[in-house]
Amino acid sequence: MSSRLKSSIFVAAYIRRAEIEGGFAVLRHRGAEEAGAIFVKVDRLDGTAALYGPAPQSLITADDGIRRFIRLTPEGTTPLDAETRLQREFRFDPDLWVIEAEDRQGRHFLDLAVE
Repeated sequence: MSSRLKSSIFVAAYIRRAEIEGGFAVLRHRGAEEAGAIFVKVDRLDGTAALYGPAPQSLITADDGIRRFIRLTPEGTTPLDAETRLQREFRFDPDLWVIEAEDRQGRHFLDLAVE
């Protein structure tokens, strides 16, 4: 079995990558240090946003240690709607991590699971 990076290291690397690529990302909520679930809210700054969260195990074909994500909101979601969905996730798991990103191109900088 492969081990994944600690959540704290993944989040720091994600924020750095967004900066290198010309995006903007900040840690909005710190979760469990070792293995807290990570959610990424991407605001396109045009009235739309997307929320990404951990992919279910059923969509992960190999345990290669890579965190995989899925989009949790449909195209055209507003930032407020994405925030509402995120608050539902908080009620389920208060130890989650939240990264808030802004990118006019809507880049998420994540490895997505194939649905």
